Amino acid sequence: MTTRVNELGLPIGPELPDWTARPRPPRVVMQGRYCHVEPLDPELHAADLHAANSLDREGRMWTYLLSGPFESYEAYRAWLESKRGSEDPQFFAFVDATRGRAVGLGSYLRIDPANGSVEVGHLQYSPLMQRTAVATEAMYLMMKTAFELGYRRYEWKCDALNARSRRAAERLGFTFEGVFRQAVVYKGRNRDTAWFSIIDSEWPQLDAAYRRWLDPANFDAAGRQVESLVAIREQQPTSR
Repeated sequence: MTTRVNELGLPIGPELPDWTARPRPPRVVMQGRYCHVEPLDPELHAADLHAANSLDREGRMWTYLLSGPFESYEAYRAWLESKRGSEDPQFFAFVDATRGRAVGLGSYLRIDPANGSVEVGHLQYSPLMQRTAVATEAMYLMMKTAFELGYRRYEWKCDALNARSRRAAERLGFTFEGVFRQAVVYKGRNRDTAWFSIIDSEWPQLDAAYRRWLDPANFDAAGRQVESLVAIREQQPTSR
């Protein structure tokens, strides 16, 4: 990259003469092959989400989330109701296309149209969603929507101690950017926050890798992947 300088001879960033603020993500269904990402509607999704989450008998999925676990369906439904109309975070349910029921939850947050940056988070993956094509496709659909709207930066953040989330971010193609120390206090404890991102110049290669991984031909009769997403990504030229 050629370094630009200003009239004082100081280095400055690349010019963006045509940049304009991006639209906010719309509240629409994102249709996939294995899942649908639907705007959160507690009337449609609460019972299915609670039932799916309840399969996690130990409550392991809540360890690194800001909310939960919830003591009852009523408490969880009330929490969902409080998020129904939220503009930021903007919540979506992940609906398994085969089961026809919601099996997870996530959101866009820190939505910054002026700078073209958005984060994905508040991810509640029930046992029915973990390590499935539904989980990968849900992330792909949310990412795809953001970049098609012209966002420049897509973020993933997690507790730096959350090894599973960090591995997931790396598998999905995010780049680790560092740790913000003592960034958050939640559930009576400290959180150092690990930051990851994907930028728009990286999206075309990632988009191709996701589409190849999600192709039905990449799964055997038992639904097992033939090639991993990481292996597919490693076969492609990098734009970084």
